[in-house]
Amino acid sequence: MRILYFTERDTPHDQRFLKTLAGTKHQVFALRQFACAPKTPENITECSWPFAQPDWSQWQGWEAGRAQFQSILADIQPDLIHAGPVQGPAFLAALVEFQPLLTMSWGSDLLVKAKRSPWMRYATRFTLSRTKLLLADCQTVAKEAVGYGFPEERIILFPWGVDLDHFSPEKGNKPGKDLRHALGWEYKFVVMCNRTWSPLYGVDVLASAFTAAAQENENLRLLLIGDGPQSHLIRDILAPVGDKISFPGWVNRGDLPAAYCASDLFVSPSHSDGSSISLLEALACGRPVLASDIPSNQEWVQSRVTGQLFKDGQVNDLKKKILQLADDHRLTQYGSEARKLAENRADWTKNFQVLLAGYQQAKE
Repeated sequence: MRILYFTERDTPHDQRFLKTLAGTKHQVFALRQFACAPKTPENITECSWPFAQPDWSQWQGWEAGRAQFQSILADIQPDLIHAGPVQGPAFLAALVEFQPLLTMSWGSDLLVKAKRSPWMRYATRFTLSRTKLLLADCQTVAKEAVGYGFPEERIILFPWGVDLDHFSPEKGNKPGKDLRHALGWEYKFVVMCNRTWSPLYGVDVLASAFTAAAQENENLRLLLIGDGPQSHLIRDILAPVGDKISFPGWVNRGDLPAAYCASDLFVSPSHSDGSSISLLEALACGRPVLASDIPSNQEWVQSRVTGQLFKDGQVNDLKKKILQLADDHRLTQYGSEARKLAENRADWTKNFQVLLAGYQQAKE
């Protein structure tokens, strides 16, 4: 089958999809909506816009993009388009009325972006009305799609999952111990988070909760990975306990297992999410998790089984749960159950077969 994988840019998630698709029997083409320097795997044909990069900020740009997109389709003649997010590449595929269109939600497109304006709601409904099958990474996203009128029977649940060999206690425990030693935190209770520092992901809530908790429990430490537009705010909030924080910046994929395994507790304070990849990575590394009680997290985190849930956006409840878990003798058990859950439901290799089956179903 000739497949066009059409996405916004070249994220690590796109690279993972394309790398795996490169090993299948399909002939796969990749197209990016926005200009970037993609790291396209071998056996994937990278496509480019025939003329100037369309200006997607105005409708005239979409009209120009539609004409160019039709030219690309005429050239490669795909049997199927795999496109997302909903209001971006999938919307353009819907505009040219290509079939079959397999739309892949990226979570925030349906959970957040679709609610931003009447135009976004229109683009969402328009795209879904011309979508043969929808890939949703959790029930929360699937429910949103049904709310826009998409038939439930045409939704494929596809948790993206993680590489269980790479994200594992076996891979991370030794370098994780080395990291704790380097930080002088061998006997401390280490909290870890690697969500982007922007309002959607609630890292400011974690910063406030940890600052309060660390003033009650001198043994607490925070490994706060990443950066983002709230950098100054978050650093200011944490200033009173700055000697208990490590800010390593972004950590590459190869070093992430060590970072997860250096921690005693992983926190995901996001206000909106699909199946969070970082949450799944933490589970796969056998980490107890403390997550906001949004619906998508409830699909993965069961209180006192793999960790705890806290009331979304509630600093005091998050502080309380951090202090409780720091003294919880069942942490090792939570970590073991976390790994089992990842093995059962978050195996990228197994879950990817769902996508391949979806390709065949879309062609029927």
